[in-house]
Amino acid sequence: MFQILTLNKIAQCGLKHLSSTKYAITDDISSDADGIILRSFSMHDMQLPKSLKAVARAGAGTNNIPVDKCSEKGIVVFNTPGANANAVKELVLAALFLSSRKITDGIIWANTLEGDDIAKQVEKGKSAFAGQEIQGKTLGVVGLGAIGVLVANAAQQLGMKVIGYDPYLSVDAAWRLSSHIQRAIDIKEIYEASDYITVHVPLTTETNGFINSDAFAAMKTGVRILNFSRGELVNNSDIKKAISDGKVSCYVVDFPNSDTINYPGIIAVPHLGASTIESEDNCAVMAAQELADFLENGNITNSVNFPNCSLPLGTAGRVAIAHKNVPNMITRFTNVFSSAGINISDMINSSKKENAYSLINADDVITNEIIDKISAMDGVLSVRVIK
Repeated sequence: MFQILTLNKIAQCGLKHLSSTKYAITDDISSDADGIILRSFSMHDMQLPKSLKAVARAGAGTNNIPVDKCSEKGIVVFNTPGANANAVKELVLAALFLSSRKITDGIIWANTLEGDDIAKQVEKGKSAFAGQEIQGKTLGVVGLGAIGVLVANAAQQLGMKVIGYDPYLSVDAAWRLSSHIQRAIDIKEIYEASDYITVHVPLTTETNGFINSDAFAAMKTGVRILNFSRGELVNNSDIKKAISDGKVSCYVVDFPNSDTINYPGIIAVPHLGASTIESEDNCAVMAAQELADFLENGNITNSVNFPNCSLPLGTAGRVAIAHKNVPNMITRFTNVFSSAGINISDMINSSKKENAYSLINADDVITNEIIDKISAMDGVLSVRVIK
């Protein structure tokens, strides 16, 4: 029976995919967990159990997980790309209107009114909250993944001209992107042409703070910035100065901090991007299914540190090997089976940057001697027998 540790409240519709006959669900952080399911809980200060084989994040971002540390131990980290995409898309569309129409300021002002002539006060004061329409304006979408594509397509349907930029655009995303979306070759095209810019890229060392004073200098005066990906993508000091200088007219961010709350021109949303019942359910189901397929069959889908890799189960069992992506590993694995007189009926190997993963189906019982020899090889991170 597999032990599954939940570090956040996970929707039951997801956990029900982990059969009670095969899995024991616990929230005891000291347990010898085979797998972990979490949402926003930070694992960086957590001691990883020696038994841990996989971590499934019910969401897209994995900044709260020590991915490098997991990789060193052959622990597969999953996420759920696309499961919360519609929820985030809808909030980004709301942010387009919030940034344009001074809706929040107007509501706050209206709630301060007193007396018997509220209607008269409203008519007298509403001009202070006049805004602009989004129809006919240009939206620049930086990052055309699951969320960015949905935002681009929806904004175009609302009557906006949309320019998208993504140097790593996948074939799948390209198929889903409307033919009406203009593709930018350089991000400067986004900066120079856009009345609104929405950011949908992961947080990496390269993207940390990339929306900064240099980027603002290339943008149109009065641009509105929407950030529903990660707060650190935008340099807070630089955008506050850009707002005070009139370069940026509004910044809507889903990741409030001490720099961005209660600042004129900044609308700080309390991290509501994926906070819908549907999104939480979708993420929980996908995370549980990914974890179950890995623990039961050794298959990998949607891992951030190891490649997608799957193979139908054989009759006698299989070996799942997480290893470094270096030459001659496959030859060394197959030589071990050959020396033991065991035929390999099927196998697959895939790589992702510095890591690789192999599944080997055998025609006979896989012995402890085979496992010990493979485990002792340089470059092997973890080995598991699946029957």
